[in-house]
Amino acid sequence: MIDKSIIKERFRGLMSPVVDILDSMGVTPMGVSMAGLALSVLGALFAGGGRLVAGGIILAGASMCDTLDGSLARKTGKTSEFGAFFDSTADRISEFAYFAALALYYSGRGSGVMIFFTLAALAGSFLTSYARARAEGLALECSVGILERPERVLLLIAGLLFGGRMLDAVIIRLAILSIYTFIQRVLHVRNITAGGEPPTEV
Repeated sequence: MIDKSIIKERFRGLMSPVVDILDSMGVTPMGVSMAGLALSVLGALFAGGGRLVAGGIILAGASMCDTLDGSLARKTGKTSEFGAFFDSTADRISEFAYFAALALYYSGRGSGVMIFFTLAALAGSFLTSYARARAEGLALECSVGILERPERVLLLIAGLLFGGRMLDAVIIRLAILSIYTFIQRVLHVRNITAGGEPPTEV
């Protein structure tokens, strides 16, 4: 299995020159976070209106902001609890905006099945994030799972850029795997709180 932490570190390394530029311009981590949130809402509006490619491109930009704000905070020493809280909250708003927009998009096409899977993907993404947050609130490690937020975002970007049946397939995959990841985390927490070994990731 690919080590996700290695991929994240390599991507951060690629973004290092951009972080340096932002720092030299006096841009704050909170400013980058707010820009990412604004882009997410804008991209969702485009997607909901049927301009899927534009929505995908803007989501890619928003996700880049999501990486840059943390790197910039670490470089400038401006990490804070509120910053981390705002970043996580912005992520939830972003996901809600896109899935709500896509539910509206499918509604305009009279596709009840895809509306169902879109809402299931929304529920799965929120449950997955909640399970981790609740576990960590109890001082339990819970970063396990086959489909975390970076993977969800990458899949959604791909679906938006290609559209059509590709988008349908991505939404269905997101719905199934997000709920599956939530179940993985529930089982993980049950095992470690029962004194057993965490389940092996599939």
